[in-house]
Amino acid sequence: MFTIRQFRYFEALAETLHFGRAAKRLNISQPALSAQIAQMETDFGTALFERRPNGVSMTAEGDTVARRVRRILAEVRDLEALARASDELLVGQLRLGIIASLAPYLLPGLLAELSRSFPRLAVGVRENVTAQLADELARGELDCVVQALPVERKGVETMPLGVDPFLLAVPEASAARIPVPVAPERLEGERLILLEEGHCLRDQALDVCRIAESRDLATLGATSLNTLMRMVAGGLGVTLVPQCAVAAEGRAGGIAFLPFREPAPERTLVLAFRSSSGRRSDFERLAELMRACLAEAQAPKPG
Repeated sequence: MFTIRQFRYFEALAETLHFGRAAKRLNISQPALSAQIAQMETDFGTALFERRPNGVSMTAEGDTVARRVRRILAEVRDLEALARASDELLVGQLRLGIIASLAPYLLPGLLAELSRSFPRLAVGVRENVTAQLADELARGELDCVVQALPVERKGVETMPLGVDPFLLAVPEASAARIPVPVAPERLEGERLILLEEGHCLRDQALDVCRIAESRDLATLGATSLNTLMRMVAGGLGVTLVPQCAVAAEGRAGGIAFLPFREPAPERTLVLAFRSSSGRRSDFERLAELMRACLAEAQAPKPG
């Protein structure tokens, strides 16, 4: 008979691929871990890990078991959260995922407010692209994720955080040549700088380009919005930037942010969480704080 403890041991080993590191994470001895994994392999009648001198690797059977174990443990964690639920909000551990094109602009204010108002909350933050965060949410490795619509995973609910309009970021020296408000078709012939594949902001920018019916845009790639901004300031091209980033990214100078013609392109931000989670009240309060922090990030700054 399998136990939740065995599943937790299995998960730790599947993530670290090393008996010593997994045992340290679990705060148990390595022989105790090895014994539990060996017992699971006996019960399954097959090897789940291939032992190597410098660690382990998953067998095909181990991969299959890992997918099921992650789903089971995600449900267990949700039940544990439900059992801990009380009138006191946002206590204990919260594992938050957030898309990379929002994290630098939302997190400073949010984490400061959480530390001030909820000192008993321990927040862990994971910044990544949407697809990776969605996988980790489904596996129970994250409690909730801040992302842009659409959310296409089954068993996931969302709470609205707000709309984040896009502006066109152009080199300050050449801003006068582009009529304002910017018509999407004006992007034809511009060198459009995009984030690398996998970033939702890249897909959203390409949607605007399709509206403009542009089929032959010259593109460069970058891994962060901050890098895109420095490339724009250096005269390498133009890009779309969400309003939440304008105040922070405009401090360095060299960039003009031009509004689009109505209806302007925008993204809708949400807080996503598993429907089975017992922390809905926590997420409602968290969403309230995020809305306030988003509004603050989007507000024009004096000077």
